[in-house]
Amino acid sequence: MNHLLNAKTPAQSVAMLLKSDYGLENHGFINLGRVYWNLPPAVLYEESLFRGEGWMVDAGPLLVHTGKHTARSASDKFIVREPESEAHVWWGSYNRPFAPEKFEDVYNRLLAYFQGRDVFVQDVYAGADPNYRLRVRIITETAWHSLFARNMFIPPTSREEYQRFIPEFTLIAAPGFKAFPPMDATRSETFILIHFGQHLGLIGNTAYAGEIKKTIFTVLNYLLPLQGVLPMHCSANVAPDDPNDVAIFFGLSGTGKTTLSADPSRRLIGDDEHGWSEAGVFNFENGCYAKVIRLSPTAEPQIYAATRRFGTILENVVFDPLTRRVDLDSDEITENTRASYPLEFIENALLEKRAGQPRNIVFLTCDASGVMPPIARLTPEQAIYQFISGYTSKIAGTEVGLGREPEITFSACFGAPFMVHHPYTYAELLRQKIERYNVRCWLVNTGWIGGPYGIGKRISIHYTRAMLAAALKGDLEHVPYRADPVFGFQVPLQCPGIPDEVLDPSSSWSNKDEYWKKYRQLAMRFIENFRKFADACPPEVLAAGPKV
Repeated sequence: MNHLLNAKTPAQSVAMLLKSDYGLENHGFINLGRVYWNLPPAVLYEESLFRGEGWMVDAGPLLVHTGKHTARSASDKFIVREPESEAHVWWGSYNRPFAPEKFEDVYNRLLAYFQGRDVFVQDVYAGADPNYRLRVRIITETAWHSLFARNMFIPPTSREEYQRFIPEFTLIAAPGFKAFPPMDATRSETFILIHFGQHLGLIGNTAYAGEIKKTIFTVLNYLLPLQGVLPMHCSANVAPDDPNDVAIFFGLSGTGKTTLSADPSRRLIGDDEHGWSEAGVFNFENGCYAKVIRLSPTAEPQIYAATRRFGTILENVVFDPLTRRVDLDSDEITENTRASYPLEFIENALLEKRAGQPRNIVFLTCDASGVMPPIARLTPEQAIYQFISGYTSKIAGTEVGLGREPEITFSACFGAPFMVHHPYTYAELLRQKIERYNVRCWLVNTGWIGGPYGIGKRISIHYTRAMLAAALKGDLEHVPYRADPVFGFQVPLQCPGIPDEVLDPSSSWSNKDEYWKKYRQLAMRFIENFRKFADACPPEVLAAGPKV
């Protein structure tokens, strides 16, 4: 706005106070408007409101609408095919190749687009472990995206640190810039382009902030395995009195990673993205990016409280324009309503964002067919099979094109869109760490019981919390188990605080024959999906799959 009106903005007088000596001219920018360097949240609030980017709502959050894109545009992400990285990339439907010369064309036009415009810069770290953190510069067209970057990644702590900051990867987000598919070879006007050789990422024609977060995650998924560190799409928490009693929760969006890891009896390390090194588990991020549709103040009190705080960004949440009260139950704009907030807003968060070695790994699946047991214990081989399979159901709104009904899917490593190497690269790192640290592995179903979606009901979160608590405390070590006849994993027959019939999903189906038919159908889908990974997997992992 002010690049047209030349109006004085609230942050104009402090725009350069935290400037890096490594300026934007090093990225090819020329003839910019004003550059706003590393502004803190309160100042970014003022800028966002001044520029008409959002609204301040009841209790203090900044509320924004992201326009046409209210979820990730997974089909619009490309990896530039270039000599430095191409041998490491698992090319396919998630890692689509993009020509270097086309990337240069888009980049040059994007630089021209920014001439005369204001930009916002956040110099941040991705990774709480100083030995593996990545210095990232995030350049955005809007002030609220700059606040999102500051919420989600780790800021430097001094003016001198900002001044000396030299990025190892740069990401430019311009929701107002569109690609021209016939010339650019993009799928649409929207694009997410990653060039590992140039240490550069470009995002255009989408304001959905999750693209910023997941682009950096994709970069870490490329870099860290080359250093022997396992990047994970997971949440993690730790016992308050034992830094080596870490629990990892793998799962796709909507399976309960954020909700279940925010356990008042344990310390939260992070809710979505972590690394696992020889020193232990560390968060990649500084904040949380939680789904808030129909959020319950009783079932999810800490996350609910975070949606009522200054510093939180609410994405695509409906609100009353007069009272400014938000309606978390409304899906009028999207099912994928989100809140971005600093990790410290969770009362029991571990501010160091790192701890020791895991004692338990939990694979969360949202089974829309209603046949998987609510909890099962896995052997290491079964754990690797489940990890590579990544079975769940996509929940409405998390990606462009999803309808209301959950969609059964397999997402390798519980995060296939962000995995750059072959899935077995990550699986082998996981196997080594499970065996080295003797980690217990669990499969937990947060989906439907009593029938598939539309017939059964979603399992009570109170039951899920109770089963997880029993698993993490070791209370399931001495209870009787049965072998699942299809998948072979061990299903407990008893669990403290849980009715025995809840542990047997077939007992809640009115038609047992229909249950076993559905279960065998699901097993066949596992087998069919795993064929594309079979060549890279050892025999013991292949043998850990279902038997039909």
